[in-house]
Amino acid sequence: MKITLRVNGKLREVDVAPAQTLLSVLRDNLDLTGTKYGCGEGHCGACTVLVDGQAVKSCQPRAALLQGKSIVTIESLAEDGRLHPVQQAFLAQEAMQCGYCTPGMIMAAVALLRTNPHPTDEAIVKAMDKNVCRCGTYPRIVAAIREASHG
Repeated sequence: MKITLRVNGKLREVDVAPAQTLLSVLRDNLDLTGTKYGCGEGHCGACTVLVDGQAVKSCQPRAALLQGKSIVTIESLAEDGRLHPVQQAFLAQEAMQCGYCTPGMIMAAVALLRTNPHPTDEAIVKAMDKNVCRCGTYPRIVAAIREASHG
């Protein structure tokens, strides 16, 4: 079936199977590979994107159900060659090792800061507890989000 999605500010018409996930559409149909496949069960957060401003694990929702929603991926955060403040803070704090979880972490952090521009460390930890970093850089991730909230 053909559906129209608003992805990174642009309307995109895609042909999808009824059970095809948003993650699959982003990666396979639209070549937006910044969003990563992790567990496939909505537990690790590697696939986090924003849907209408909310952090959503894209491996779960069926793309066909998202027509009319605004979807934002990691590819659209930088503007005019300048990194988003959260991306810049992740670099400054060296909040990544292998980098696999980083796009999902950044998207979840962006969603947090949109609703709570100056979170406490406790609020950051609580908001990020659905995103897994297998390398264990959690203290740096918290520091990066704290830095981005002050910038």
